[in-house]
Amino acid sequence: MRKLSVIVAFVCLCAGVRAHVPDSLVFSPADSLRAAPMFSPERTDSLLTLWYNANNARVTEAPVMDLDTLRLVSQVSDDVMIDRLSRMNPYFSLPFNDIVRNYMISYSEKRGVAMKQAMGLSEYYFPIFEETFLRHEIPLELKYLAVVESMLKPTATSRAGAKGLWQFMYRTGSRYGLVMNSYVDERMDVEKSTEAAARYLKDLYNMLGDWSLAVSAYNCGAGNVNKAIRRAGGKRDFWSIYPYLPRETRGYMPAFVGMMYAFNYSGNYGLQSDQTGMPAQTDTFEVHRNLHFKQINEKVGIPLDELRCLNPKYYNDIIPGNSGTCTLIVPYNWTAAYMAVEPDSLYSHNAATYLSEQVIKDVEQGTYSTGAGTGAKTVYIVKSGDTLSHIARRYHTSVKQLMAWNHLHSDRLKIGQRISVY
Repeated sequence: MRKLSVIVAFVCLCAGVRAHVPDSLVFSPADSLRAAPMFSPERTDSLLTLWYNANNARVTEAPVMDLDTLRLVSQVSDDVMIDRLSRMNPYFSLPFNDIVRNYMISYSEKRGVAMKQAMGLSEYYFPIFEETFLRHEIPLELKYLAVVESMLKPTATSRAGAKGLWQFMYRTGSRYGLVMNSYVDERMDVEKSTEAAARYLKDLYNMLGDWSLAVSAYNCGAGNVNKAIRRAGGKRDFWSIYPYLPRETRGYMPAFVGMMYAFNYSGNYGLQSDQTGMPAQTDTFEVHRNLHFKQINEKVGIPLDELRCLNPKYYNDIIPGNSGTCTLIVPYNWTAAYMAVEPDSLYSHNAATYLSEQVIKDVEQGTYSTGAGTGAKTVYIVKSGDTLSHIARRYHTSVKQLMAWNHLHSDRLKIGQRISVY
């Protein structure tokens, strides 16, 4: 396995560089980190403009500092940050300049609540990532991509329709074997989506021959990277193709490096992991018949929130065991109680209500909602280009159901209009 080697200029992707950076501009010693050039600022539409609502884990727009133009004030001197960056990881050659400095400060000093939540979640998810990456012989540091992509929210959904910890679009997820249907969306399955991400990253590396290009392609697609290579006259080093990459991709890698820094030096900034409620241990059981989370909750006692948190791929609360063997993850402290329940009594419990013909029909037609009749509601704010069809797909429902919930007589929408989803 080739070790991951990231050129210094790698992390200045979000700046507006228009000229080629010489191949010799590679930094690893601390004393050379200062030499990273200054760049003219350009506002990027990067993933950093998207943050996650803690209540429903959907991507939301939030006020974002312009990290390309500001010079953030830090409690830590530049010399200390330079030294820390030089010692952080043997596989990376990391730079220090105003751009990356801002991202380092932003994650470690300005995003305390979000970072503490992500660090708490990482205690559960990172071991899964690392085990998978070791098996595929890819750098373990790539686990930080998931934090940049989703802040470790398995149900995170972007405006473009990407889902899960690794933010797979439908076509890419399908290409890597992830199942997406009326009952299951494996983009939100932790183990399967991580397996797909590892295979995808390795395929990108084998295709492009360079980890910096592979990581960039994860953000914008191999097609865009190959297009940039062609526009650069066939040159395949990152800084030759940099001016031709999509602007969002130039804002991607500073986030990656800033996130690594914040995690590695969290103790120096008083960033302690929040208690997330994720269990220290879990057990996995096979399910061979349709089973509703409420049946498990009522017969075994496992809280619905815990079932949903550990099994987010079943987004309608229904495990479709009739279509084939499925898996159910339960907290270890509930293992004995789950095993003590006789299977037939579990599957039959209130099945006429929770798994009726009408429920199954509604699920398959996309009109079923786990919040129906409970008062649970999400409010979506209409943005430019939105349609009811787009909103319906996003929330796994139908246009007809959205119109009924919101008493709409037309499918025409206005920017800023509030659409309630139950």
